[in-house]
Parts: sequence; structure tokens; C-alpha cells
Amino acid sequence: MIELHTWGTPNGRKISIMLEECGLPYSVHKVDISKGEQHKPEFLRISPNNRIPAIVDPDGPGGKSYSLFESGAILIYLADKTKKFLPADGAKRYDSMQWLMWQMGGFGPMLGQAHHFLRAAPTKIEYGMKRYVDEAKRLYGVLDKQLAGNAFVAGEDYTIADMSIFPWAARHEWHTVNLADFPNVKRWYDIVNARPAVTKGMAVPYLN
Repeated sequence: MIELHTWGTPNGRKISIMLEECGLPYSVHKVDISKGEQHKPEFLRISPNNRIPAIVDPDGPGGKSYSLFESGAILIYLADKTKKFLPADGAKRYDSMQWLMWQMGGFGPMLGQAHHFLRAAPTKIEYGMKRYVDEAKRLYGVLDKQLAGNAFVAGEDYTIADMSIFPWAARHEWHTVNLADFPNVKRWYDIVNARPAVTKGMAVPYLN
């Protein structure tokens, strides 16, 4: 059984969604980042950058236990392990990979900055709020344009690219984005949100 070390954030929920979609058995190990548990030595052994999520797969490469951190790397690992949600080769594989990297390099970090300046900063900094909300809306525009001619982010098939983007889009209200302004994103969002595995994955970990 795969160990999932996680908390209730978009990055953590990417992995619980993928595990649910693949039907892989897993156990949830809560890492309460609000209490600094990500800095504990036992967690740093599997995630040296002190960030969730991380996994430990007892049946890793060569049949040996293997730990892995960074949500994008974990998604690729689980896709290759199960042969699901990422084409094996060719242009379609790279189509999925480029949108995964788009999320890792832009959609997640920029929306995270918007969340910080809008919700967490001890003082309101208008420059920071405007900068990152404007960038969030620009990125939603990029996504909306991509989805205008595609059922899913990387084309006709649902892949790890969709799983990586969805949990961030699920917090659209946090970065003051109205999905009605991005109709193609709204259509995609509703389809992904209706998937049973997504519903289950988004509830991990239960925080009550």
C-alpha cells in the first residue's frame, strides 16, 4: 500500500485524485503544515524540500521501497507505474507533459501568490494583490483558449495534466476569478468535478 504524506492543499490533492483514479490502495499520513510538521526529521527524509506531498511506494522500482517528492514527479511516476492517464510515447505524451509543466511553473505558483497577498499577508499590499490577480486571470485566459478546441487540457483524453490543474482551479474564488468569465474552463471544470474519483481525492485528507 502506497503511503501518501499530504495536507489539504491543491498540490496534495493532485496525488490523492490520481491514486483514486488509478484505484491504487493507499494510506493517508497527515502532515499538518499549519503546525510545522513538514519540518520534522522523519518527513524530511522523504521530502528534503519540506513540502507536501510525498509518497512512499513499498513496491517501487526493482521491487524495492521508494520515496518520491514533488507533485509533478509523483504524477508521472504513478502514471508510468499504472500505465494510465499519460500516453506512453509520441506527441500526445508531450502534450500532457507540457501542460503539466505549465501548471507546475505558472498556474500553481502564481495562484499561490495571489492567495498569499489576498488572504495571508499581514498587511494589504495593493501592488502584490493586483500583480498576482492579474497574472491569475491571464493564465485562466491561456487555459480557456486551450480548452476552446479540446475536451481536456492536453487534447481529447483526460490525463495527469487535468489532475494537476483542477485542484488549483477549484480555489478560483480565493484568487477572485469568476469561472463565468472563462466559459471553456467552466465547461471543463464541471466535467472534471463530476468524476467520482475527483470528489474522493479532493476530500483527502479529512481535516475534522
